[in-house]
Order: sequence, then structure tokens, then C-alpha cells
Amino acid sequence: MVTTIQLNENVKRALDGFKFGRQTYEDVILDLMKFADKFNKEQRELMIEGCKEMAEENIKITKEFESLEDFRNWEW
Repeated sequence: MVTTIQLNENVKRALDGFKFGRQTYEDVILDLMKFADKFNKEQRELMIEGCKEMAEENIKITKEFESLEDFRNWEW
């Protein structure tokens, strides 16, 4: 099934800028969707990796504090 969608002229011009040769607007939109999906997955993976690194660093800091002498008598 094929459907027609309405686009603002500015959107159409922007899509034209993404076209290669005789590529259809559908192909352009699908390519943009694939790119956005890949970008989102990469960002998610980077965030997960960053959280893991922060957690490891927090564990190191916690272990350093635990290895100190009794600090209940420290002056804060």
C-alpha cells in the first residue's frame, strides 16, 4: 500500500539535500531512520559504559575509605 503525506516545503528541501541520485523520499526517510536507530544504540552503549566506569571508580573510593583506620573520631 502506498500513501501520500504532506510536507512543509522546507522539510521537502531538507530531504532533497539527503537524496542521492534518483533515490526516493521513502528511501531517504528509511536511511535517516536507520541512522537515528544506530546513533541511539551507540549513545545507549556509551552511557552504559560510562556508568560502569563510574561504578568501578566509586568502588575503588569506597575500598580506600574502608581501608582507613577508624574514622569515627575524625574532625569533619
